[in-house]
Formats: sequence, structure tokens, C-alpha cells
Amino acid sequence: MTEGKLGGASGKDLGGPALRTFFNLAREWSLTEQEQMRLLGLTSRSNFQNWEAGGVSEVSRDTLERISYLLGIYKAINILLPDRDRANAWMRTPNNAHLFDGQSALSRMTSGNLSDLILIRQYLDAQRV
Repeated sequence: MTEGKLGGASGKDLGGPALRTFFNLAREWSLTEQEQMRLLGLTSRSNFQNWEAGGVSEVSRDTLERISYLLGIYKAINILLPDRDRANAWMRTPNNAHLFDGQSALSRMTSGNLSDLILIRQYLDAQRV
């Protein structure tokens, strides 16, 4: 995410709202703690639990970018699959598209690499055309 996309706002300004939105998404997708940590790019469980409890002092630009991609993925899935249960199930369903190679989207997304979130977002956006 570039400075322009954030409108000059800092990770401290956006951290709380971004994480609250992420945790809502995590509940909807029934994500485990480990899956959530991987998606956020976190290795510290105590840091994760602090964020989950609302104790956010500042969030890195990397984390904000990850959350932004996840929200785009969520939006795209729900446009492509308007039935919410079906859209949520898609995340864990094995997919034979080349990008997934038989894995689920969630499996690919929890590799820990931001590039996987970017690829899945691009894939879903292309499906909407």
C-alpha cells in the first residue's frame, strides 16, 4: 500500500479499525488463531492476543496491506458467490485452478507470503470480468 492509498494516515490511526474489521472477517471465515496469525504475518502469539483484545498501539504498513488484500478477497468472493455460506465455504474447498493446484484458497493464503494474497485477489478480480 502506498502513502497515497492510506491518505497519509498512520498505522496507529488505522490499526484499530483495520484489526476490528479483520477479526470480524476471521469469525465469518471461522479462522483458527494460527490461520489468523499467518494471514496477518505475525509470529508472536502474545502480540496477536493483544491485538485481538483491542490493545493496539500501532500496526505496520505490511499488516495494513495484508488486511486490505483480505478485504478485497472477501468482497470479490461475495460478489462472485452471493450466497454467504457458499462464499465462506469456498475458502476451504480444494480448487483445481492452476493458481491453487488442488489446494484451498485459505491454504494458499496462509503460506505467510503477502504475494499469495495479491495473487488470489488478482485471480478473483479476473473472475469478475
